[in-house]
Amino acid sequence: MRVTRPTPPLDVLIVEDEALIALDLSLLVEDQGHRVVAEADSLDAVTQVVGTIAPNLVFLDLHLAKGQSGFDVCRLVQAAWKDSTIVFLTANPDLVPAHCCGAHGVISKPFTRSGISEALRYLEQGICRPPPHGDAPECLAKTDNFKNQW
Repeated sequence: MRVTRPTPPLDVLIVEDEALIALDLSLLVEDQGHRVVAEADSLDAVTQVVGTIAPNLVFLDLHLAKGQSGFDVCRLVQAAWKDSTIVFLTANPDLVPAHCCGAHGVISKPFTRSGISEALRYLEQGICRPPPHGDAPECLAKTDNFKNQW
């Protein structure tokens, strides 16, 4: 059976409770030619968009609004959109367990525009034309889930 892969642009869900960071990340994603299909600041907000979008890529903060956890959102994303690639964005990468709760990678905050751009190009290759070519950008710490996906 042949697996159908998406073609660029990617549909991206941004889960971030800091409005300026979410806006900056949205602009970076769109500058790279991808679509932001939704922004959410909590598990509750992500729950509301289940069934209305199908993201290829999810950028996910660890600490969210209402004291909610990115780990809970990660589990919801995995259940709702099995083929989505999940990347945590966090100022506390040491709090992400080694298995990353099934996520594919971690990018430390503060991130740079060039770092996110490089990561997006690399992730796009892995999602649309696997496997990704070359080494992962320095800002993206891949997990075993990433390595085993492609």
